[in-house]
Amino acid sequence: MSNVNRQKIVDSVPQKGFFGHPKGLFTLFFTEFWERFSYYGMRAILVYYMYYSVTKGGLGMDQTLALSIMSIYGSLVYMSGIIGGWFADRIFGTSKAVFYGGILIMLGHIALAIPGNIAFFFVSMVLIVLGTGLLKPNVSTVVGEMYAENDNRRDAGFSIFYMGINAGAFLSPLIVGSKAIMNTSFHLGFGIAAVGMFLGLIVFLATKKKNLGLAGTMVSNPLSSAEKKKVYTYFALAVIVIAIICFITIPNGLLTFEAFINIVSILGILIPAIYFIRMYTSPKTTSVERSRVIAYIPLFIASVMFWAIQEQGSTILANYADKRTQLDFAGINISPAWFQSLNPLFIIVLAPVFAAIWVKLGKREPSIPQKFSLGLLFAGLSFMVILIPAYLGGTDSLVNPLWLVLSYLIVVLGELCLSPVGLSATTKLAPAAFSAQTMSLWFLSSAAAQALNAQVVKFYTPATEMTYFGVIGGASIVLGIILLAMSPKIQGLMKGIR
Repeated sequence: MSNVNRQKIVDSVPQKGFFGHPKGLFTLFFTEFWERFSYYGMRAILVYYMYYSVTKGGLGMDQTLALSIMSIYGSLVYMSGIIGGWFADRIFGTSKAVFYGGILIMLGHIALAIPGNIAFFFVSMVLIVLGTGLLKPNVSTVVGEMYAENDNRRDAGFSIFYMGINAGAFLSPLIVGSKAIMNTSFHLGFGIAAVGMFLGLIVFLATKKKNLGLAGTMVSNPLSSAEKKKVYTYFALAVIVIAIICFITIPNGLLTFEAFINIVSILGILIPAIYFIRMYTSPKTTSVERSRVIAYIPLFIASVMFWAIQEQGSTILANYADKRTQLDFAGINISPAWFQSLNPLFIIVLAPVFAAIWVKLGKREPSIPQKFSLGLLFAGLSFMVILIPAYLGGTDSLVNPLWLVLSYLIVVLGELCLSPVGLSATTKLAPAAFSAQTMSLWFLSSAAAQALNAQVVKFYTPATEMTYFGVIGGASIVLGIILLAMSPKIQGLMKGIR
């Protein structure tokens, strides 16, 4: 997009109206608030819905299979962002991508809210994966379009926007979890999630014309008519081929749950590897940029390790909250889904504290690889603390919920060391010809982590609990120490980036 078009978009957006920021920030703040409310509300109860018995309102799946499917679900959500970004850049723009994505997400939650069989569950998975892929990356792009390149309000605007994300993620497990689990009505919980997305769409439609101006309406790299025809033909052929493969393999037992999980797990590792090879070998990448790509590889691996632990908050730790935690505590009957609110709550409280610490340290602030190593150390410790109650009381007794609270707190400390700096480092280390694709690569670290988790969670049982948490937590700590030792070397490969 040219500088002229960028300025034209900025001029079309009312620049005052939401805490001193562009008026469109109101629209996007509440659109994303309700989208995250719906997504995290659904995610807080989904694994329980899968493995709870039919008499308790669930699908009665095998528990290990449910945990693997939950991990694959998360992996596909992050992978689909690549598709969503491409459609926005080449066909219909980011604003329409947000709207179409919201509709698909809402329909996915409605499919879950309909009492029925497992078919509705898989229909909802497809709809929510595609919808989130369209909405999630593109709504952030629209936020950026409202600010001029030299506008010093930009960082503060994104901070306000991300507060909306975490506020929605904090409230939804409390509300949806109460209705779904404590009232044994999963479909009501999914219905609440659908209503949340519907409210987000209402806010978006009602205010976008007045508040967003041209933001999100311009297609940055549109397809020509001939290219569109070719793309639509390929798309139709791909759908037909996939349908034929499913028609042949599913009835014959070739495409099973396990086979699908294995395929996605392989793709979760293979796709980032292809990205790295393509960037490094491209003639458009300079020698300095190749050095930075090499520096980015250990950071990417560290990110995969970190998210592999952090994302188990919605799988293994969710199961731990349900099966191993004392839920009658201090006179309160706790829903296991409520623990999903801890991560966004701690982020809301602690993010300003970390920002102040980094500013206070000034030149003594840790380097990028040092912050990544801290993230890994905290992630490992978050799993190691789970060993303490099992060691003291055995794996048969119920655990004080404060141990689980402590685990969530420690991993958030790691997230605040790694996640914000990871986004920043990605923009700095990306080769100029691959800037947008490198940002997609950063999100693929979460996809790779959850693809890995789909295999790892199979090893979790009550009998292997201590070994499971100990090995994974220990591996993260060891990797963090190795990364810390390698920090000077990695810093040198960054060629001036700090």
